[in-house]
Amino acid sequence: MNISYNWLKEYLDFDLQPEEVAAALTSIGLETGGVEEVQTIKGGLEGLVIGEVLTCEEHPNSDHLHVTTVNVGQGDPLQIVCGAPNVAAGQKVVVAVNGTKLYDGEESFTIKRSKIRGIESNGMICAEDEIGIGTDHAGIIVLPETAVVGTLAKDYYNVKSDYVLEVDITPNRVDATSHYGVARDLAAYLKQNKVKATLTRPSVETFKIDDPSPAIEVVVENTEACPRYSGITIKGVTVKESPEWLQNRLNVIGLRPINNIVDITNYILHELGQPLHAFDAAKVAGGKVVVKTQPEGTSFVTLDGVTRTLTDRDLMICNASEAMCIGGVFGGLDSGVTEATTDVFLESAYFHPTWIRKTARRFGLNTDASFRFERGLDPNNTLYVLKRAALLIKEIAGGTICGQIQDVYPEVVKPYSVSVTYNKINTLIGKEIPAETVKSILESLEMEIVSESAEGLQLNVPVYRVDVQRDVDVIEDILRIYGYNNVDFSDSVKSNLSYKTPTDRSYELQQLISEQLCGSGFNEIMNNSLTRAGYYEGLSTYPASHAVMLMNPLSADLNCMRQTLLFGGLESIAHNRNRKNGDIKFFEFGNCYDYDTDKIKENETLSAFTEEFRLGLWVSGNKVSNNWAHADEKATVYELKAYVENILVRLGVNTGKLVFGNLTNDIYSAALSITTGAGRQLGTLGVVNKKLCKGMDIDGEVYYAELSWTLLMKEIKKSKVTYSEISKFPAVKRDLALLLNKSVQFAEIQKIAFDSDRKLLKKVELFDVYEGKNLLPGKKSYAVSFYLQDEEKTLTDKQIDAIMKKIQTNLEQKLEAQLR
Repeated sequence: MNISYNWLKEYLDFDLQPEEVAAALTSIGLETGGVEEVQTIKGGLEGLVIGEVLTCEEHPNSDHLHVTTVNVGQGDPLQIVCGAPNVAAGQKVVVAVNGTKLYDGEESFTIKRSKIRGIESNGMICAEDEIGIGTDHAGIIVLPETAVVGTLAKDYYNVKSDYVLEVDITPNRVDATSHYGVARDLAAYLKQNKVKATLTRPSVETFKIDDPSPAIEVVVENTEACPRYSGITIKGVTVKESPEWLQNRLNVIGLRPINNIVDITNYILHELGQPLHAFDAAKVAGGKVVVKTQPEGTSFVTLDGVTRTLTDRDLMICNASEAMCIGGVFGGLDSGVTEATTDVFLESAYFHPTWIRKTARRFGLNTDASFRFERGLDPNNTLYVLKRAALLIKEIAGGTICGQIQDVYPEVVKPYSVSVTYNKINTLIGKEIPAETVKSILESLEMEIVSESAEGLQLNVPVYRVDVQRDVDVIEDILRIYGYNNVDFSDSVKSNLSYKTPTDRSYELQQLISEQLCGSGFNEIMNNSLTRAGYYEGLSTYPASHAVMLMNPLSADLNCMRQTLLFGGLESIAHNRNRKNGDIKFFEFGNCYDYDTDKIKENETLSAFTEEFRLGLWVSGNKVSNNWAHADEKATVYELKAYVENILVRLGVNTGKLVFGNLTNDIYSAALSITTGAGRQLGTLGVVNKKLCKGMDIDGEVYYAELSWTLLMKEIKKSKVTYSEISKFPAVKRDLALLLNKSVQFAEIQKIAFDSDRKLLKKVELFDVYEGKNLLPGKKSYAVSFYLQDEEKTLTDKQIDAIMKKIQTNLEQKLEAQLR
């Protein structure tokens, strides 16, 4: 938020320089990012002086140029070639001498000595738009005869410098979203630091009703969304350009002046932090303002010309027949103030923060008004602000205040009652602060001390401090005004012992696997856990009905929580492919979310929701490319499987007890599931369905694996890394060539073999697969190696034959295997 240094001083008299003000505000929690010097006119009219045209003759080589001599108050008169039709001898004019920089929007140019049609010119006689004091370009500026030659233009036009402080307001400090709010906080700081300063709030004592005749009536039908609504009618106003001082105030903080009525509402917003809205009273049909909601599906055209569809939870400001404005968010196209307006109805209200926030998000609108309303304003301030604005309108636009103020306020909001003890103050702050200092700070923050005891204080906290409703909030306020830097560090350090938790172990293993994957050429990606619900439409593996939907999404692309890491990775692959980076290895750690109505339990709100931490891996493109020593080689799903197995081994998972089984679903075109002996699925891997890739505009295969990190941590919870000597006795290898049905997987052979012997059988490997002629239809051949070893002695042929016979028999019985 931009704060004008000069504007701030209207409410607080202080001697601090702008940089000192910035440092003070930062120290009390209103962090100031920068201080910039600005002028009411860009460039500050530097280099421009008041001159007098001594002579004016026609240019010998032009039918529209003139050759003039101009006295600028020092040195010899300047010869200037001027093309303005109204230039004449004897005029007092504004002259830009050589070296002056003039601005045209964001661009600038410097006046230099030049020749125009063969005649030397030293300077320029200026028009209004050329120096930024107006828009007229029909001719040069002709000043009154009283103008003194040699006077600097910046002095003649009273151009003043100002400083803009860029204050970053935290979401809880809506009380500081105005110049007066910042001044109020700064006053508390100055008082604590023994700097004399008086805080002055603009007076409204002169406010009075000029005409008691009935004016526009207010009816509030929805008091939940609008706890207070105040309004007043002002007749006979003249809508025109705002006076220079008001335009300058708005220009300095980056606002564009519109007309005097609208400018006053913007001025009050940034002066006092209360949004106002001015309606053309002629557009208030039936002479009545009604605050209510509209039926679901009602169309409404906002000030920007966009037609919006309302819900029954959008608060509207209506007249007797139709809606005029989205309450607290955005005005309507036809009800605002124009140059034809003669009577206005001025609104000053307090809207419920949640209602405003939901409406603003629903329509994607973020206005200065909604920014403040959705953070919670002071409902007790609406009348004061209304009177302040009405007085300014009378002063600047004329008019008379008609009828009594309309004020609907059924339940008055009282100050927050908070108790705080000195012991807790000193304990939390870490320093004993004198009771008198505490009371002085609280009084400077306008917190009323209702009662006092030796133990502490009973306070009434102003309603505008919506962020201070507990004792710890009060203590935080005391500390920021007292000064964080005034709390000394102790000479002693208090500490306690801690132990490694499962979370710590999980994090360490994440780092370990991340390093392993990076060493294998992977890059880590981090995607938003919010995603597009449309990704899950039509899927059975991750059905749309299981998506955790957001009530108030920022957009249709971020309207639900992700069920899988897959789609975020596909978005990243598409992004890289579109930038000619097609050889991809990605991994990501992240949470996935699921909503299952079958798990709903009474009185357990979160029973249907689950959250699981997962690891995703994506491989696509070439494994090797553009290598002089190796031909280009595409990545394969087998490469991905190797990466997954290496991860499992590194984590200490006993891969010999895992089952890699065929998996069929609508995510993969071909896939494996990784399950434990007990049937828990630790993850999946395979070739991503081409339909999903095409939907992401990805050509080519994408190989994807997703592991449940949560289940993996449970699986290895009791696993211990053990070490043993390498056996001194040789291993024996036996090979079998098996004729099997095509549906049989190697994982089944592996499982049956280890079930046949768990002591001496150490390893089972597949070294050849054959399908083709000389085999019966529906058959394939597997060549499998079996490794046997005894840690204590050399195996005998008898032992070996017995084990192999058992394995062979079990394969024949369970898989109908035949030896070739």
